[in-house]
Amino acid sequence: MDKFEQIFKNNETWVADKLEKNPDYFKNLVKGQSPDFLYIGCSDSRVTAEDLMGVQPGEVFIHRNIANMVVSIDLNVMSVINYAVKHLKVKHIIVCGHYACGGVKAAMQPIDMGILNPWLRNIRDVYRTHKDVLNAIADESARYDKLVELNVQEQCINVIKLAAVQEAHKERGITVHGWVFDIHSGKLIDLKIDFPKILSEIMEIYRLE
Repeated sequence: MDKFEQIFKNNETWVADKLEKNPDYFKNLVKGQSPDFLYIGCSDSRVTAEDLMGVQPGEVFIHRNIANMVVSIDLNVMSVINYAVKHLKVKHIIVCGHYACGGVKAAMQPIDMGILNPWLRNIRDVYRTHKDVLNAIADESARYDKLVELNVQEQCINVIKLAAVQEAHKERGITVHGWVFDIHSGKLIDLKIDFPKILSEIMEIYRLE
């Protein structure tokens, strides 16, 4: 049996396991979703939100793209955030990056990546913003890790800039978190993003009423 066919066998096993534990499992899923969390993560096949968070279907609304970016002209991520905030009424927005991120590493290389160039340029802009800090790190691997962290921080700021998020924070206290998944140990690292402080610092320019 090849890997493709194995997926359907795995699905049959998964269904049987769920029904054995709870005969109404799928009936309950059909009723709808009311997750507390929106997770914006990387598309990397090694990093799955449900597994690393230890959550079940229905508990997290998930969006993934290369290097967990929040780009204002990307209608995909903008639509996901808007729907999660305005309609699902999530309480927490999480931007989660990970060490050994291929997208971040590619952005640090002077290589023409073709159609990926416009996307990677957003990460390179993060590098440019923090180049003094990054260039002071002699060890290349440590520099990659630091850019992963700084990229998460900048994407959190991009989330906070959004009108829907500012409104939800004012009305019901929604908050934004920046995490890094340490792929070497499996642990989640909370970067302790200070939402109120960031919001107060950017409001002069990004206040949306």
